[in-house]
Amino acid sequence: MNKVMKSLALATVLTCGFGGLAQADGKYKIYLSMSYIGNDWQAEATNMIKALAASKDYVDKVDLQVQVAGPSAQRQIQQINAMVQAGAQAIIVYPISPTALNQVVKNACDKGVKIFAYDSGITEPCAYNVGIDQVDAGRKIAQWLVDQLHGKGNVVMVTGVPGTSVDIGRTKGAKEVFAKYPDIKVVGELVGQWSQAVARTEMSKLLATRNWDQIDGLWAQVGCFTLSSLQIEAGIKPDQLKPCAGESENGSRIQMLPVGTEVEGMDGTYRPLGVKGITYAAMPFTGALALKLAVQALEGKDVPHNTVVPQVYVTNETIKLCETGSWTEMKGGCNVFKPSIVSNPGWYAQIFYEGLPEIGLNAALVGQPE
Repeated sequence: MNKVMKSLALATVLTCGFGGLAQADGKYKIYLSMSYIGNDWQAEATNMIKALAASKDYVDKVDLQVQVAGPSAQRQIQQINAMVQAGAQAIIVYPISPTALNQVVKNACDKGVKIFAYDSGITEPCAYNVGIDQVDAGRKIAQWLVDQLHGKGNVVMVTGVPGTSVDIGRTKGAKEVFAKYPDIKVVGELVGQWSQAVARTEMSKLLATRNWDQIDGLWAQVGCFTLSSLQIEAGIKPDQLKPCAGESENGSRIQMLPVGTEVEGMDGTYRPLGVKGITYAAMPFTGALALKLAVQALEGKDVPHNTVVPQVYVTNETIKLCETGSWTEMKGGCNVFKPSIVSNPGWYAQIFYEGLPEIGLNAALVGQPE
């Protein structure tokens, strides 16, 4: 082979995208594989991933392509296989199952593809996982609820998407706590699919056979907003609302503010009710963090295979209203947004992460970087 041919062959190897090198256009070919998308969290997480890819430090590094598999492990396996065949260098994935994707993930890793799962984990050792400690989150809010009820009462649980590591972990943590208290009775376990609408439907079915007087507390992976709204619609006074332990929906945090708090843009049930509550956060920015770490891995940097994001718990004592939603204000600790800023009560309020200065409020709302 002459020198010209050798040079061309070398150039082909250096630009083909294997071994962590960028493509010919200088960008890394990265796919986003989404599974379940029927809730506000997934939409918000996707917005933040897209915003990071479009930010000034990443727009010339990342060629991001998005595919949706739906709640089918087999469909997600097929898509990941196709992504690998299409030359993916990294795949950011929300896995529908912690184990069902293991073989396809292993095959991808063997071909040099970096696999980063966000929020919901994958058990295949070659995969990178980015998220919170789901078991601890379920456990902590369950303990708070038990303490509110002084160790005695009837509890309704609203779970998430069955089969995901997130739902498995949170539910496991909560039940471990409830099992320690013989006088705590779980009188309803509803599959809420991490959707306000589904939580409303399933709770309405339960209320056809059981009234609010027979329920003392609520544990909801998603749904505290709609569960409190249902009580108001039933004529229950704000000071008699059941304590609710759940996720960081903006609407539920607004409801936790003291009655009479002046909040711009209030309407309907989206208003302060003084609900006794605690909210944890499955941070919607974990997908963007996974993308950032994937780029670092492709650049040859050392990235841990398990990144656990510190949890944030917000109670009635620590809730703080954001007046503008600016990066500086969020860094200062505000954790709930006025309805005039965020109109969707099911939108997730815990969006600040100091390690992602590229994304903020506009990223979560509309997919635009800072």
